[in-house]
Amino acid sequence: MTPNKEDYLKAIYKLGGMEHLVNNKQISDELQIAPASVTEMLGKLKREGLIYYEAYKGSRLTQEGIRVAITLVRGHRLWEVFLMRHLGYSWSEAHEDAELLEHITPPRLTMRLDKFLNYPAYCPHGSAIPNNDGQIDSTPLLPLNLLPVGETSHIRRVKEEKELLDYLQSAGITIGSSVRIVEAGAYEGPFTLEIDGKCIQISYKAVCQIYVDETRQ
Repeated sequence: MTPNKEDYLKAIYKLGGMEHLVNNKQISDELQIAPASVTEMLGKLKREGLIYYEAYKGSRLTQEGIRVAITLVRGHRLWEVFLMRHLGYSWSEAHEDAELLEHITPPRLTMRLDKFLNYPAYCPHGSAIPNNDGQIDSTPLLPLNLLPVGETSHIRRVKEEKELLDYLQSAGITIGSSVRIVEAGAYEGPFTLEIDGKCIQISYKAVCQIYVDETRQ
């Protein structure tokens, strides 16, 4: 299977395609690929038995599609842990190189990597790592922009996008940090945050891609 096809399966999985139909626009936006190309590829994946596809409705992974997608996601997130923990990678560097490594990692290497890392539950960006049986933590999270001003929570996940990861890391955002919104700028203006007792200011767009515990503390 080509890396391109694998990227589609992983995208559908991340968009919820194990449980429900994912429409073409969602896939197009996730992969930043033209809608016409998405339609063509989905036809190929359907013929190969990797997805259920209904025109004008969307796609859902078959059991084989789920198996492939989980293998990719699992390998990707384990490599991110390894690259940051042992090779000093930054957030964005780990994500970029894990995108390459996930396509060439055989199952036995994934299993040994998991054991070597002592079975981590989350990647460095806060996304849960599926276990060998495909089970994954589904703890509900809240986009930071929806946290009421003045309430404190903890950062649990950030969206994996290169420019965003560099921006957040340079701003001092880390997984597990306590966070409180001090002030929310009007008309999608910048947010002033208190992170582990230090005040920083970041954009509204970035705040929407940081996720915190639903249960505030």
